[in-house]
Amino acid sequence: MPEIAIHVENLSKQYRLGQIGSGTLRDDVNRLIAKIKGREDPTLKIGQANVLNKKETSIGGATEYVWALRDINFEVRRGEVLGIIGKNGAGKSTLLKILSKVTSPTTGIVKVNGRIASLLEVGTGFHPELSGRENIFLNGAILGMTKAEITSKFDEIVDFSGVEKYIDTPVKRYSSGMYVRLAFAVAAHLEPEILVVDEVLAVGDAEFQKKAIGKMRDVSQGEGRTVLFVSHNMTAVENLCNKITVIENGRISFTGNTFEGIRHYLNSTHSSVEEELSEQLKKLPPSDEFRLINCGMTQDELKDEFLSSKSIEFWFEYEVKKSLLGLRIGFDLLDYSTGLVLFRSFHDENLEQIEEIKPGKYCSRAIIPAKILKAGSYILQVSIGLHMIRWYVYNSVKMKFSVLNISSINKNYADPRPGIIMPYVDWKTAPMQ
Repeated sequence: MPEIAIHVENLSKQYRLGQIGSGTLRDDVNRLIAKIKGREDPTLKIGQANVLNKKETSIGGATEYVWALRDINFEVRRGEVLGIIGKNGAGKSTLLKILSKVTSPTTGIVKVNGRIASLLEVGTGFHPELSGRENIFLNGAILGMTKAEITSKFDEIVDFSGVEKYIDTPVKRYSSGMYVRLAFAVAAHLEPEILVVDEVLAVGDAEFQKKAIGKMRDVSQGEGRTVLFVSHNMTAVENLCNKITVIENGRISFTGNTFEGIRHYLNSTHSSVEEELSEQLKKLPPSDEFRLINCGMTQDELKDEFLSSKSIEFWFEYEVKKSLLGLRIGFDLLDYSTGLVLFRSFHDENLEQIEEIKPGKYCSRAIIPAKILKAGSYILQVSIGLHMIRWYVYNSVKMKFSVLNISSINKNYADPRPGIIMPYVDWKTAPMQ
């Protein structure tokens, strides 16, 4: 059986909002005595979930508390890459800080087998007044490495980071991207048994993110080291992780394989996407001719992130208030990162002549076939109007969605396939006669 790298049991972390310490010397002494005797903190008074937009008070209403984490239990085996995902404020970063010993848990047990290198925020572990070179040796010393060991890795770290020109410059003059490049290079190359990486990689450019993900894959698969990876980029999580833990309101709601974990997370977050769309619809100018009631996209039960191996359905519900000649329901599909329009489509583009739409409520559906879009993020911009006359909706309703290659062999390649789209091409191979 593979060795356990991290064991977490009944872990909880409570914060007292707006306060530092317990407030009284007596409470501080009672907490210390309880901790020595292995008892629960006697000052803990409430157990509400960590919900950002909900304000609750403790028993008696005198003091406010919040559980950032509550009853967390999981294990990570050596060589695993665990993805930790969840909404902002769910408790992901708090968990990593506890594992990295930046902060301590309120209750529970954490057992770590091996040295941990953490990249939790820009500049983690760096002294701003020291140069990049000096910080490399400082970080190595903190990890317990000798000067000779650090020197043997030095050139490799600098080459990977791409900041050779500024290696003798104080890091306080680095941009956030340079900070992250060097910090990740140090953490990944100084041979920790466990590498902990928070969303900080998002600061780097696309090229460095791809490079960093490839390095994390190498240290896990090739060197048997453990990686904990927190990200909101589901494509990166899909490509890197072989196990997922989903945190919701400070509690673990799912632990399991990557596919099921991402699906669980996406299904739990679609309500916020629908709320954003609802706000856009409310801002549309009123018309006595046409009203867009609702629109959306779906693939089985998924709402805003889809599999490339299945078709995606877009739907538009609307009301025609009086007979309209030449009504056009359509959209532009854009690449999110570049803004490039991939294609445009209208519901009437296959008609031989303009048709009249009678008053009533309608639903138009459009289906993008499977195996067309590559992994990435997209924007669907809605345009609705009368042919060559006026617009009722013109790019004012936008829906963002992403495509994953979870069920495709392509996810096994370190580099994404080049090109704007990824069509399924029907190949056939047969022996030559």
